[in-house]
Order: sequence, then structure tokens, then C-alpha cells
Amino acid sequence: MADKTEVPMYQRDTIDVLKDLQTNAAAGLTSSEATARIEKYGKNELQAAESSTIFQKFVNQFKDFMIIVLIAAALIAAATGEGVDAIIILAVVVLNAVFGVYQEYKADEAIAALKKMSAPNANVRRDGEVLTLAANDLVPGDIVLLEAGDVIPADMRLIESASLKIEEAALTGESVPVEKIAETIYSDDLPLGDRKNLAFMNSNVTYGRGLGVVTGTGMQTEVGSIATMLETTETTKTPLQENLSKLGKALTYLILVIAVIVFVVGMFRAPDGHTGNRVVDMLLTAISLAVAAIPEGLPAIVTITLALGTKQLTKKNALMRKLPAVETLGATEIIGSDKTGTLTQNKMTVEKYYVDETLIEADTPVVGSAVKLADMLALNNDTKITADGEKLGDPTETALITFNEKQGRNLAELFAKYPRVAEIPFDSERKLMTTVHPENGKFIITVKGAPDELLRRVTSRLQGGEIVPMTDTDLKHILDVNTALAKDALRVLAFAYKMVDEMPVEMSSELVEKDLTLVGLVGMIDPERPEVAGAVAEAKGAGIRTLMITGDHKITAEAIARRLGILSEEQGPEAIITGSELDQLDDETFKKNVAQYSVYARVAPEHKVRIVQAWQSHQKVVAMTGDGVNDAPALKTADIGVAMGITGTEVSKGAADMVLADDNFATIVNAVEEGRKVFTNIQKSIQYLLSANLGEVLTLFVMTIAGWNILAPVHILWINLVTDTLPAIALGMEPTEPGIMDRKPRGRNSDFLGNGLGGAIIYQGLLEGVITLAVYWFGIAFPMHTGAAAHADALTMAFATLGLIQLFHAFNTKSVYQSIFTVGIFKNKMFNWSILIAGLALAATILIPGLNSMFHVTHLDSYQWLIVMGASFSIVPFVEIIKLVQRLVMKKI
Repeated sequence: MADKTEVPMYQRDTIDVLKDLQTNAAAGLTSSEATARIEKYGKNELQAAESSTIFQKFVNQFKDFMIIVLIAAALIAAATGEGVDAIIILAVVVLNAVFGVYQEYKADEAIAALKKMSAPNANVRRDGEVLTLAANDLVPGDIVLLEAGDVIPADMRLIESASLKIEEAALTGESVPVEKIAETIYSDDLPLGDRKNLAFMNSNVTYGRGLGVVTGTGMQTEVGSIATMLETTETTKTPLQENLSKLGKALTYLILVIAVIVFVVGMFRAPDGHTGNRVVDMLLTAISLAVAAIPEGLPAIVTITLALGTKQLTKKNALMRKLPAVETLGATEIIGSDKTGTLTQNKMTVEKYYVDETLIEADTPVVGSAVKLADMLALNNDTKITADGEKLGDPTETALITFNEKQGRNLAELFAKYPRVAEIPFDSERKLMTTVHPENGKFIITVKGAPDELLRRVTSRLQGGEIVPMTDTDLKHILDVNTALAKDALRVLAFAYKMVDEMPVEMSSELVEKDLTLVGLVGMIDPERPEVAGAVAEAKGAGIRTLMITGDHKITAEAIARRLGILSEEQGPEAIITGSELDQLDDETFKKNVAQYSVYARVAPEHKVRIVQAWQSHQKVVAMTGDGVNDAPALKTADIGVAMGITGTEVSKGAADMVLADDNFATIVNAVEEGRKVFTNIQKSIQYLLSANLGEVLTLFVMTIAGWNILAPVHILWINLVTDTLPAIALGMEPTEPGIMDRKPRGRNSDFLGNGLGGAIIYQGLLEGVITLAVYWFGIAFPMHTGAAAHADALTMAFATLGLIQLFHAFNTKSVYQSIFTVGIFKNKMFNWSILIAGLALAATILIPGLNSMFHVTHLDSYQWLIVMGASFSIVPFVEIIKLVQRLVMKKI
């Protein structure tokens, strides 16, 4: 196989390429040589990366820092005889691991999808004969015959090209098929879309025929290089994962410090001669502190909250492949979007036509000269219409047929009336196509092509149904219209005709394509999706910047970007950069200037990855949307990759975090809103859990220092895993707060404890701890019983208060600063039920015989319950007063 590090394949002469590959264009390889090359180069298929087993995925779940600490606590609990505590902790850890494995099981399928895309068969010359072979049997040096409808089976250098057009949108992002040539190209550093003498694996032949020699198979193809990029691309950590990791480490260090202090103080307080027992007692106390400080249910609660967000997004046509991506959406600051098929419809459409010196919108009914133009759009056209109405052919030509259909014209009748009797096929040199049809004993010759070429052969024009001479003034006006349409990114075709009495003696361009009458111009475009401009504006209002990243030409990209609002009126040409210009910039220079660019044109897959990484170097959270094979590496590199569900390739879906079921760019904005809601709801859950845990830690710490009886690990676990968990999950279902899309994106460097949340957790946790300790002191100071029973009652009252105060406090966490009467006390039905159920579960441990002995608590009388309820409820007015003061201070500031 040719060494790709030498002269680029497109710069090499076909004779040189054939010689280097030791093959013959006329006869192809021999069967024996092909067999030898299969052994040397391997099958023409993509290699899938080795995926981890389910067991390996399961083991990986236990590498989280917080999970490791929980496992250690469980082992210590088991070693000191607290088996129930150990079992409960381990059950939570294992349940969370199962959740994680389930979510990862179907991830990283991009390579498998690439394999499915491989062309099944190819027409190949072997031993001087044309054979139909399985595509995976091709080897470098094989001679492949190409015709319309074929899928390119491998990378190849074209030897012959007869009006050959290949659609490469999935690889390059360019929606219009590329006109291929066989001649050598001498330009340097051409992007894939401009290497017109090459054909790439998995692209599609839309027109003409050709002959090519295979230069690369399997992983040595352009598609193979994308597969390699996917294998080597590291998946970035989501902001959620980074925040949870930081939180876990901070809590662990805090636990270690407090546990050591408590252990040392407790040992110094040990009575003489009881050191041995005291060590075990203080070890159990340290375990209680660890259990109190670590929110055991947090991983499961976060997973469930994300799962609930995923369910909501599914109803909005956004399918999440990876749970953390839900929250990441809310942090998004940059959306890099592929143009073709994402911002646009990936469907060429006639937008305007020009007849009788007038530019007319395409939906205007055709009359007068426009009828003649419409006839020519259909007659000078190679589109094949199947029995079920499907149109096969070049997208530009199918757009002309669609225009006629939308005008309600009977094409079957037109084709029957004007059968094609001769033609001069299109070729890229003269840029024209001609057809001949009989009409009333004469013949009409229709010609279409590039305006600049066709106008050179025109001597007259059609005006109001009459043929009039073409003046210089007319010509200038038509060229000005052509230029204006081109600046709007419309692809312009000109149409002309002439009547002749007899069939031309020779169907040559010199004899036939002259002395023509211009009928009009047609402007076509791959139109933007109608909802995208509004979505881009809404994203801008939410502080999110949208970038266009495309393989299309610069002028097309600029026009679409301006129509969509991606480029503002103030932004000039400096905001647009091409792939070749990007290649001239080193990484440091590009990273420094990346904020300058809003539109990237003629880019390759490695460019897209580079763009994403440049923004990430500025600590920006980047989302990348796309639908083609070329988008997959960038989708995987981005913080969140968004693929299109309808037009998207399986490759892009496999590499993405989210798939849009309706291919609607506006769905992304809805998903961002849902992501922001998920983040704020996770914040509420964390505020609730950490303030509760701080109250527990303070209670245990003071009890230990004061030498009081302390709450056992089973008490803390019951509160954390039963009483805490249900309300925390329900907080994840809180409705969206008003104005959430008017806030700036929080970005990568934000954390769960920002925006006043950390302070709220501290003061609310202190309140919970102080109130609980006050109830314990009250139970000791004003006992209903004497001796050990008094201490048991006080401990039970503290246990009940610590649980109930958290349930009342859950209402406070509906907003950091707003009053619960503003946000709505009972709007969330699931939350209301969770409070009721959690309260009953807590009361059951005290009221149900058998359970109270298992939990080492006593029955309380009505007076004691009144004290517990009053103290627990007091957290609500206390926090409401503090919030009111905060709001008043913030107003003054």
C-alpha cells in the first residue's frame, strides 16, 4: 500500500499510482495476488476497540472516592460487630453500582456502527473480468467500476470519470455532491472536500460513472482514521462528576479530622482501667460520625434525579444516552453545530427564480415565461422517479423536480409529450447539460448550467413570452442578479433553449450549445430549519454562544450564519475561518484567538476536535451537535455530544451523549432548560442532605465532648437512608423555577455550594444541631422518668427531633433565598407524599413494638411528642426570618 506520509494521493499521476500499487487498469489484479494482499493487509473492514466486560464495568463503579470511603466504613462496622449497619451501607453501594453498569452497557458503539455502514458489494476487475465481490474482500490495487447508486467500498484514486458526482456529506459536511475528475491536482493542503480525484469509503455515487484503483482499505481509509480517533479520544469528565468528586473528597477530609478529634478527646475522657472497652466505644463513635457526615444516599439520589430528567427530556424528543449529560446541558456555554442536516435541512430546495427581469419567490405560481422555465427544469433533468414516488439522482436535480411537484404540475404528461431523443451529458469543464425533445414537428434544445458559462452562448432572452435580443444592459442586470443570489449562498443555474427544424447532425457542444435564448435563472439552497433562528436567539438570551462548524464553502457558511443570527451585523469576515487557515495557526495562537471566530468553513474531523478543545482550554463547557460520520470524534470530545436521530448516522449517535429524536435544533434549547432545572434540583437535594448531615455531625460531636449518650450508627443510617432519601428524591422533581433561562450559564468552575448554597447549608445545619441538642438537654433536665430511662427518653427525643426537623427543613430547601410561600409549599405532589411516608417510617421505629427495641429507643408520651414536634417545626420560621433579612440586605446592595 502506498505510504500516505509521502506525496498526497491527489497530487500523484494515475500511471504512478498504478505502478506503485503493482496493478493494471485494464485487467486488475490476479486472484492469487489478491489472496496474498488479503493476508498482508487484512480484510477491508473496521476494527472495533475491545470493550470492557460487564464485570469490569461493575468493578469500575467502586473507584469513586465517596464510594471507597463508604466501603471502608462498612468494613469497620462489620469488624466491630455492627453487622446491620455494614449490610445497609453495602446495599446502597451495590445498588448505585448496578445503576452505573446499566447506563454504561450500551455506550461506545460508534465503531460497531461504522462497520455496519460498510458497502456490502463492489464491481471489481480481477483476472481481466468484472466480478461482483463482497466489499470486505477488496485489497489495495483492486480496480473498481463505479456508477450511480453505488456506495464507495474503499478509499480510491479515480482513473476515469464520466460526469461522476459523489455525495460526501456524512464525511465532509458538504450537502452538494462533488463533481469528480481523474486529472492530477497540484494544490497543497487541500481539505477532503476539494480532493476531487479521490473517492472515499462509505460515500455515495449520485451521478455518472467512473473507474478507481483502491488505495486504502479498512483502518487505512479516511473513515478508518475517524474510527481510530474515536478509539483514542478521551471522554471528558462532566461538571457533575467533577463536582461530586470534589464534594466527596472535601467530606472525607472533614470526616477524618472530626473523627480523629473525637477519638482523641474521647480517649482522654476514658475512666482508668477501661481503656480497652473505650477504644471500641470510640471506634463506634467514629463510625457514627462517618455515617452522619457522608450522605450515603447521594449517589443514588443524583442518579434518580438525572433519570427523572432523562424521562422528561424523552417527552421533549431528546434521548439521553448518558445520565450525567442531562446536568451538563445546563452548564453549556458553547454550542458548536454542524450546518448540514442540523442547522439546515440537508435537502436542496428551489428558493427563488428569475424570469422577465423579475426575481420571484419559489412558492409563487408560475405564469408566462415561468411556465417555460418550469418545463425546462423537468426536461433537462436526469432524476429517476420510482413507482412509490421516491426521487433518485443528484440533489440539485431532484430539487428541480420537487419545485414542479409543489407547483402542482403533471410531470408524467410533460415527459410523455416531450420525450428525450438526444443529449450532451454534463461535464465539469463546460459546466453545461443539454437535452433534445421533439415539439410540433421541430425540436427544442434545452440547455442548463452555470450562468457565467451559459450566458456566453446566449444571443437573446425570453420576455413576456416573446424572444428579444440580449443587450449589454440586459446582460449586466442578469449578472448582477446572479451575484446577489450567490452572496445569499444560493446555487444558481441558468436555463436557455432554441428551436431547430431538424435533429443536429452531431451532438457536440460547438454545434448545439450556441445562439441560445435565455429563459431564466433558478436559485437553490440547502435551507435552514425554520425553527433554528429562534432557538439561536433564545440560546443567546441564556448566555450561550452558537458556533457553525461545517465542511461547506465559506460564502455559503457565512450567508446561512447571518440568516440564523449566528453572525451578528457587527461581525465581519474576521469572524469566519476556514480549515486551511486554521491549519496555519499553532495550538497556542488558536486557543488565544478562539473567541474571535463564530463560523468555521471547509473543516475536517480533526479541526472540529481542535475547536472543541480550544474552547475547553478556556474552561468553557462545550456542546457539539452533528449528524455525520465526520462529527463523531468531536461529539465524543465535547462535554456533551448531541446527534440527530432522523438524519444522523449510527456513528454520530454512538459517539453522542444525547440524540434528538426530531432533529430539531430548538429541542437543544429545551434540553438546556431541563438541564438547568436538574442542576438546581440536585442543589436542593444536596442542600437538604448536607445541612441535615451537618446537624447530625454537630449533635454527635457535642454529645461525645459532653460525655452524653450518643446516637448509634443505626439511628443515623435510618435517618439518612429512609427519612432523608425520599424527600431528597422528591426535591429532584421540583418544577422549573421562573426565569431560569434568563441566568448566565454557571460554567465549568461553578460548584454545588456556590450562589449562597454553602452558607445556607452551614447555618441551617447548625440550627438543626442546636435544636436537636436542646431537645436532648430538655429531656435530661426535665425527665418523665428517672435513672437510665430518663437518658433513654432523651436519646429517643433527640432521635425523633433529628429526623422530623429534617422533614420540616425540606420545605426550606425549595429555594436558597425565596420564601416557601413564594415558590409554593405543596405544588410538588411527590414531595408531599415523601414527607408523609418518611414521617411515618420514622414514627414506626418508636411506636411499633419490636422495632423500638431493635433501634434502642423508648415509647414517648404526648407531652414529649409535643416538645419534639414544636422543636422540629421551629426550623421553618427560623429559616424564613433569616431569608427575609438576606433578601432585604441584597436589595440594599
